[in-house]
Amino acid sequence: MIAKEGFPFIITSIIVFFVILLFPKNILLIILLVLVAFFIWFFRDPERNIPPYDDIVVSPADGKIVEITEENFDDKTFKKISIFMNIFDVHVNRAPLEGEVVSVEHKPGKFLAADNPKSSLENEQNIIRLSTKYGEIVLKQVAGLVARRTVAYVKSGDKVLIGDRIGIIKFSSRVDLYLPLDFYITVEINDRVKAGESIIARYEKDD
Repeated sequence: MIAKEGFPFIITSIIVFFVILLFPKNILLIILLVLVAFFIWFFRDPERNIPPYDDIVVSPADGKIVEITEENFDDKTFKKISIFMNIFDVHVNRAPLEGEVVSVEHKPGKFLAADNPKSSLENEQNIIRLSTKYGEIVLKQVAGLVARRTVAYVKSGDKVLIGDRIGIIKFSSRVDLYLPLDFYITVEINDRVKAGESIIARYEKDD
């Protein structure tokens, strides 16, 4: 599959390619062929095998774990996991847990490099709040230096299953996930994860 956000780039490149075909061949043909191939590859949206286990959290994004910490957000303390997506990663984001979308808020801001910790607070972003059986979780789609467009597929009131597609960030960026303190983080800094497949946390039940 290809994410729908990629079609404008792909179609435009193909149209320009065929227009150039009307003229003597030159290096532009090669460049456009490379561009078409790049956009098709970049906006790929492969199916994922969702782990069939209870009380797990799957990664909301492909990429590398760059931060694991506790942080206050909305006057609550959460466990925060940050994932950096480079240009080679799939950029479709997926629901880390089953639940109902409480709100989707777009917050204007800067375009700092996404691997900069300040980007989580200062960059343009979508803030998706999700009500789950474990409590409310928060997912931030953070724009970056190159990625200046975050797209949420969901809206308030939507119900999602674990691993469902919930958005996309164009051309590399960062996703921050805020979980209640009852969750045990199963990944470490620099681990590589895949959206919808990699287990990044488990719920710790009370004895």
